[in-house]
Amino acid sequence: MLGCEIKKSPTFFLFFKLFITFGMSNTNEKNKIMIFRFLILSDEADDFKREIKIGSDATFYDFFKAIMASTGYSDKEMTSFFICDDDWRKRMEITLVEMGSSSDEDSYVMEDCVLGDYLEDEKQKLMFVFDYMTERALYIELSEIIPGKQLAKPVISLSEGEAPPQFIQLEDIKADTFSSDLGETFYGDEGFNADELDREGFDGLDDVPLESGEEDFY
Repeated sequence: MLGCEIKKSPTFFLFFKLFITFGMSNTNEKNKIMIFRFLILSDEADDFKREIKIGSDATFYDFFKAIMASTGYSDKEMTSFFICDDDWRKRMEITLVEMGSSSDEDSYVMEDCVLGDYLEDEKQKLMFVFDYMTERALYIELSEIIPGKQLAKPVISLSEGEAPPQFIQLEDIKADTFSSDLGETFYGDEGFNADELDREGFDGLDDVPLESGEEDFY
């Protein structure tokens, strides 16, 4: 009837509150679901390029396994991720296994570290050291964050060129031409520099056509 006030019982308000709370909870959970798209390059092999898509709730160990699958490298060797600043300076190391360091610094292990807990922004740079004897590495950029979507398994969405060899002989490395610091020369390219890597590789990611078939590998 017009003009009549509709009385709402306490039960109505309880269900209304639960509805609002549940809706907000679902929205917050959805905002936490993301896909990370990584581009991986090498300073040794100019034609090497990999792109891996992986859920933000995956661990660095899952990402490690994906890189191993995409390169054909053995997963039995010591490796580390380094989270870097914009100039490729190493800021934080995440190792494959517990290193047993006696220092006061915190130790981070791949299997215990979730990607989304440590990576927040697009263009975040990382290094993946795959040869500890020479500190040879692959260079990684978080090229895109895709919110509201998830992946059950990582996928290789781009694969070009051969990966650099996993191991090289120490005698093949000249002491005056190899350094683990990005400001100096690297094995495989004495003229290598970080600006060139950014300009020719990561900055051109959106111009690279993706392969139509994405490859699951778990």
